[in-house]
Amino acid sequence: MSSILWIRRDLRIHDNPALSEAIAQGVNIAVFISTPKQWQQHDLAPIKADFMRRHLDRLALQLDAFGIEFIHLSATDFAHQQQVLLQFCQAKGCDTVLANTEPEDDEVVRDRHIAQSGLHLKLWQCDTILPPGSVLNKQGDMFKVFTPFKNAWLKRVQQVGIECVPSPAASTVLPNDASIAPVTFDYPQLDSSTWPCSDTVMAEVLPRFWQYKLLNYAATRDFPSIKGTSGISPYLAIGAISPRWLALQLIQAQPEVIYDQQHGAFTWLNELIWRDFYRHLLFHFPNLVKGDNFQTKYQLAQWPGSDEAFNAWAQGRTGYPIVDAAMRQLLHTGWMHNRLRMVVASFLTKHLLVDWHKGERFFMQHLIDGDFSANNGGWQWAASTGCDAQPYFRIFNPITQSQKFDPQGEFIRKYLPELKNVPDKYIHFPHEYIEKNGVVSDYWQPIVEHKQARLRALAFYKSY
Repeated sequence: MSSILWIRRDLRIHDNPALSEAIAQGVNIAVFISTPKQWQQHDLAPIKADFMRRHLDRLALQLDAFGIEFIHLSATDFAHQQQVLLQFCQAKGCDTVLANTEPEDDEVVRDRHIAQSGLHLKLWQCDTILPPGSVLNKQGDMFKVFTPFKNAWLKRVQQVGIECVPSPAASTVLPNDASIAPVTFDYPQLDSSTWPCSDTVMAEVLPRFWQYKLLNYAATRDFPSIKGTSGISPYLAIGAISPRWLALQLIQAQPEVIYDQQHGAFTWLNELIWRDFYRHLLFHFPNLVKGDNFQTKYQLAQWPGSDEAFNAWAQGRTGYPIVDAAMRQLLHTGWMHNRLRMVVASFLTKHLLVDWHKGERFFMQHLIDGDFSANNGGWQWAASTGCDAQPYFRIFNPITQSQKFDPQGEFIRKYLPELKNVPDKYIHFPHEYIEKNGVVSDYWQPIVEHKQARLRALAFYKSY
């Protein structure tokens, strides 16, 4: 009997322990099993589906250089995926499947069922920098506040380091592109070609970011009109770039960053630690995937926000320019600047009192970097229902946020041409200026008044 490699959310050659083991064993088949019905249930964004497809095409070529044939199989959902995998292994005379873990509960349950079916499923963890369960408090429990988790995380890295699986050496014979059939999905897709494949990012984009932007990241990352971020989140979401590789590259170049939280590069490392934090939470609290509020006092909350309010937010028609421009960015590009994600999430949950689950789902349906743990953690943070969330009385003022992070309105004008003739001074809340000066603009009136919405939100949260 023999083994096959099962490609899942690990669309890369580097730091891929299942692939390394497959090469060591002489495995010559790798499968990817698409599940359109499951993807729909999990709100996979069409642009993310296209991004995955492009990386699978690239991975098929790379695997060919190792003498591994890539085979795309199709199923409907996870239950059918198990059947397809079992039937394929039986047909090929395989009894062992090599794969890397996936953290969400549905995926964990699926793997458990596969292991019970008679197949030997060998799993490796390479989805986080430090393995889930390895960063605990003195009582042996998961931290429920980020800062002590971060400090314990750093201490552990200082003690044991970060270990990546070495990239295997491929054949020098170039694969024949024409001999490998392109991957096709029976699932809606939107063009993702403005995002290069991961090998280009690793070879060109990240080195430029590290050289020219990293030390200024803390100062520039909150300004959406500045391209001050690394843009790696879509690659992490599909496993096209390893988080361990990223952290190791940073620490090797800036070894003092894990000892000095005032270091210029620490803010970027801190984002990777936040990613680990949310994934470790998912490991310890798997019910988060079932929609549970981390703070259980909100579990039965009756959010009064209307469908009309949600639709105005989703279409970028709230009357608050920074909110509307951010939502337009999401709708037009499949991505949103991180500072703006906090602003629009706070607006939906606190100004409009719409259930955060609706915003969470909308983001997943549109984001190229949609990732359950980070998305869930971010929405629960904004709604003050989550682990180490912002206090319920912290309510972002979208006007002052706009003035602070888009002072000249460059980002607003890019996505709201309706406001192109409004001066900088008034761009953040232009209604009075438009009315007094007879400016020709199709911009709409605000759907809520900030002070009243704030008082309403405080009353709502105090009731719990």
